[in-house]
Amino acid sequence: MELRPLGSSGLLVSPICLGTMTFGTPVPEADAVRLVHESIDMGINFIDTANVYEGYDRVLGSAGGVAEEITGKAIADRRDSVVLATKVGAPLGSGPQDRGLSPLHIEREIEASLKRLGTDVIDLYIIHWPDRHTPLESTLEALDRVVRQGKARYIGVSNHSAAQLCQLLWLAEKHDWVRPVSSQIPFSFLRRAFQHDLPFCEEFSIGVTPYQSLQGGLLTGKYRRGEEPPSGSRAAEKPEWVWARDDAMFDTLEALEALAAEIDTTPVRYALAWTLAQPAMSSLVVGAKRSEQVADAVAAADLEIPCEHFARIDEIVPAPWKQDDPIR
Repeated sequence: MELRPLGSSGLLVSPICLGTMTFGTPVPEADAVRLVHESIDMGINFIDTANVYEGYDRVLGSAGGVAEEITGKAIADRRDSVVLATKVGAPLGSGPQDRGLSPLHIEREIEASLKRLGTDVIDLYIIHWPDRHTPLESTLEALDRVVRQGKARYIGVSNHSAAQLCQLLWLAEKHDWVRPVSSQIPFSFLRRAFQHDLPFCEEFSIGVTPYQSLQGGLLTGKYRRGEEPPSGSRAAEKPEWVWARDDAMFDTLEALEALAAEIDTTPVRYALAWTLAQPAMSSLVVGAKRSEQVADAVAAADLEIPCEHFARIDEIVPAPWKQDDPIR
């Protein structure tokens, strides 16, 4: 795989990033460690986790930490081979300071993440969700301290709009604080709400690292109209984490799969290759249970979507409405 810049960081990352949300359950520790090693051997040098990840056992406010602990064990002897990202901000308990982006929570949680990951520094420290209760100045100043203390190298955001990113960039410049270099958003054929934010990210050197590019498995081709979900699929194991599969959904999926078949590729590779072709894309966060799933994702990095397919895709899954520019 040809490495891509991660925004303005100077880091080069593989276009496929190994996501760890399912580490613990359904991917037990031994299998997860093996999967990390096999992914690195395939050329993946970017791993994404979060302090709240604990697989399917995750419920709002539970303790988290499982995926970080497993990831730490997996990279213990390969730390220099990976760009390591983790996140802060989602609920980790029932207490008033167990969530959000206050300086107290950030400073406490980075220490816990460093310990679980078994590392001295996190390469990319990501704020997981916007926090409407904490002023952006307080959050960004705390993150600036974290970087200056050498506990993180760069910061990023997740689930933030271009407008929110613009505020952060302005504050960073105003106060000479560290600026975000990446943005992690939900983005796929089926979920294009952030489509018109991508040119902003490209203009301001924000590397986009989307998640759910396969939309919880819907875009893998494993689900068929009129059939029960296959054993081991997310819809079979955790149905509430997968969108409804009605006739309208299957009409869309079958149309996209037909386009993939035209160029003799898999639905997985087609969906990921299209996403990688969008503006500002640095790396796609892809979860997997088995090494062959990782290999299928890695192959997408070398796939080119025919130019004429992009307009046909837009007809099947239109981008969100955008007002025409009256001045041409």
